[in-house]
Amino acid sequence: MAHIETSTSRRSLAILMGTWNGAEHLDEQLQSFADQTHSDWSLHVSDDGSSDATRDLVTRFAATVDQPVEVRIGPKTGFVDNFLTLARDDAIDATYFAFSDQDDIWYPDKLARALAWFETVTDDSIPAVYFSRTELITSQGLPRGHSTLFRRPAVFRNALVQNIGGANTMVFNRAARRLLQAAAEAPAVSHDWALYLLVTAVDGIAYYDSASTLKYRQHDGNVMGSNRGVGAVRRRLELMFQGTISRWNAINRELLRSVDAQLSAGNRETLRLFSEAGSAPMLVRLWKLKCSGVYRQTWLGNLGLALAALIGKI
Repeated sequence: MAHIETSTSRRSLAILMGTWNGAEHLDEQLQSFADQTHSDWSLHVSDDGSSDATRDLVTRFAATVDQPVEVRIGPKTGFVDNFLTLARDDAIDATYFAFSDQDDIWYPDKLARALAWFETVTDDSIPAVYFSRTELITSQGLPRGHSTLFRRPAVFRNALVQNIGGANTMVFNRAARRLLQAAAEAPAVSHDWALYLLVTAVDGIAYYDSASTLKYRQHDGNVMGSNRGVGAVRRRLELMFQGTISRWNAINRELLRSVDAQLSAGNRETLRLFSEAGSAPMLVRLWKLKCSGVYRQTWLGNLGLALAALIGKI
């Protein structure tokens, strides 16, 4: 297996992959790393207890590429912890970091496209995260269209009520990683939503690329799937009435405590009003929600948000 060396390259990038019994499609994902036009990358795999050939496939792949590759044993406490343990590890040294699923297929220019955007971020101390649209494919690799095209700004007022950044598309800088490290004691609904929330909460930069950068495999094994279509709307309504969304919002508020001192006045006010909208008397809830300025990306999503406020489920 290739040896891991400390990287000091200005454009070095660490791919952070969480795996669990992913052997069926892993070869295609790994090959898409080898096919990247940006070659200054290292691969760090945290395997959460696979009983199939996952680790063997990574080991074999490591022998075929010049880039550093490592496999470690994950925390075995769920996919969120598996990814966050990688992201927070100072031993993984790079200028940029990219989350990766185990069964997608990256476009050859995925990393180069993200790094081209990072060239526009002139101050490395500003937390920044890039994410994009995806091409959807079936388990067999057949096309299923594309993920929802988001048109409204990727800012804190959106991040509070919706995660539009798919982890499998995310690339982030060291300053963004430090936010994840600062929140190490806080729970997280998901690693990608946590990153989107924390970066925007401190007025960092979240950039949504409307171009697809990978093929996102949709199958029964997906831990988190596409948010497109009627099924996704129905699922969200079920989560709302079950109280899951209100629990997620409570977890996110706890997460934001880790960056409380860095919140801008505007974001602090948004968070206060949104929090009060969940516990205010019925006739005041919608007013508080409106004053907070939070929004989802579609009119249907905003209708659901208003309904959640009305019935006290945010």
